[in-house]
Amino acid sequence: MKEKIRCRAQSLGFDDCRFTTSAPPETGEHFLSWLGNSFHGEMEWIARERSIELRLDPEKILPGAKTIICLAKSYYEGEALEDSIESCVARYARIPDYHKTLKPTLEQLTEYVNSLTSPAANSLSFLDTGAILERDLSQRAGIGFIGKHNNLISKKLGNWFFLAEILTTLEIEADLPERNLCGSCQKCLDACPTGALTAPWVLDSRKCLSYLTIENKRDIPKEYHSAVGTKFFGCDRCLEACPWNKVAPPRNALTSHISELPLSTKKLEQMDDASFKKKFASSPLLRAKRDGLLRNLLIAQKNGLNLPIE
Repeated sequence: MKEKIRCRAQSLGFDDCRFTTSAPPETGEHFLSWLGNSFHGEMEWIARERSIELRLDPEKILPGAKTIICLAKSYYEGEALEDSIESCVARYARIPDYHKTLKPTLEQLTEYVNSLTSPAANSLSFLDTGAILERDLSQRAGIGFIGKHNNLISKKLGNWFFLAEILTTLEIEADLPERNLCGSCQKCLDACPTGALTAPWVLDSRKCLSYLTIENKRDIPKEYHSAVGTKFFGCDRCLEACPWNKVAPPRNALTSHISELPLSTKKLEQMDDASFKKKFASSPLLRAKRDGLLRNLLIAQKNGLNLPIE
């Protein structure tokens, strides 16, 4: 059954597929400590009582769950041209929104998993949207290991991949966990321009440029404006610094998705929220909302970003 699921996952385009139990993640105390220090900033949904309860025990999400199928999908397309508009956004945002492009594939795999037994198994799928500690569980399944920058690192995909999970009532033998391979390396900490990585495996989101340019709805503190540079959506600096990226070959041809969007400040100023949502419906940049994206672009322009006037 395990090999059947792996083969189907591969045929659907996933780059890795591994299995772990539905037992609580061993890193629950670390997660609670992170919340206790308010390192989640204004991402209040993470700190809600029910959300915490579910993240600490996957079996409360799906009663009777036995197995978590952990999946990885590379989004690495090679390096964008220096000073191009693509180079100014996080790599995952240079392509259409993965929540939409990967969802049909994940649903197909979930249906296949359910069909393997009679009566059918009961399964739920997650694509960075559910109350689940996906990096922790993916390390336990052997997809990769959590680096000192708090992102998952794969020995064959580097840093550049999406995660997805299927929680199922099927009982499938668990794979071995991946051990941490960071060693004494701290290149990711050294690369962080704002000191958001306060220690290995400790991220203060309130200082993180990815948080500040995407999740944060307030003004970005002026002391961080120069650190933003010309990157107006996200920040890959800690990921770029990781030596494990040397193992990651490009998976696809470079797209021009970002270049096709109306990214002049004048156009954004003229848009209302409805037209913004329509224009950016297929882009991860939608997450920042119109006001947030305009805020980011104005800072990046002051730092030297060249954008169309019209």
